Amino acid sequence: MAKISKKRKAAMAKVDANKYYPLAEASKIVKDLNCTKFDSSVDLHIRLGVDPRKADQAIRGTVTLPHGTGKTKRVLVLCTPDKEAEAKAAGADHVGLDEYVQKIDGGWTDIDVIIATPSVMPKIGRLGKVLGPRNLMPNPKTGTVTNDVGAAVNEVKGGKIAFKVDKAGIIHASIGRVSFEPKKIEENSQELINAIVKLKPSSSKGTYVKGISMATSMSPGIYIDTKAAQN
Repeated sequence: MAKISKKRKAAMAKVDANKYYPLAEASKIVKDLNCTKFDSSVDLHIRLGVDPRKADQAIRGTVTLPHGTGKTKRVLVLCTPDKEAEAKAAGADHVGLDEYVQKIDGGWTDIDVIIATPSVMPKIGRLGKVLGPRNLMPNPKTGTVTNDVGAAVNEVKGGKIAFKVDKAGIIHASIGRVSFEPKKIEENSQELINAIVKLKPSSSKGTYVKGISMATSMSPGIYIDTKAAQN
């Protein structure tokens, strides 16, 4: 059995494992739970009452967090030459096509988001085996397949994140850093929760949001009052 460190024990003592906290209170407590020396991410884990195997219940979408994620995302834009200037002006870190397709085919994935124009998608399709498992494949549903590459880059750089339910029916998403003020953590969390609630499929019966927990990268989780968070 793994030994629990003193820092971990101290963090666990600050949270009542049997209590469901209001979002505002959890956003304050989470800052005191950080066990690392670096600026850990603050994550939300939202368990949904859906069956991800059914196409209409495979919840996925995007949301622009009002205070960003606290992380500068590296963006690659795959496009034709006529769109390159627009992508660069918007702040894309990498812009091009064939050379990057070759690099990715060779295993390079040193980026956080890939944006592509519709016309180049046939060239990108074969990269699914590399990009798919890393959630990097451009998709019209997340706004990463578009002719308006400038706006797409600005949205990503401004705090837009994509989320997707996993096989267990849970959405995991980073909504900020432990250095954020509690109010910013709360507002970013609420924005994500609201976006997920709006995507409730009509075929989903019973309780939709079954549970929410908040935690830093290596801290114990804080259970959130799901009913209050949806009001």
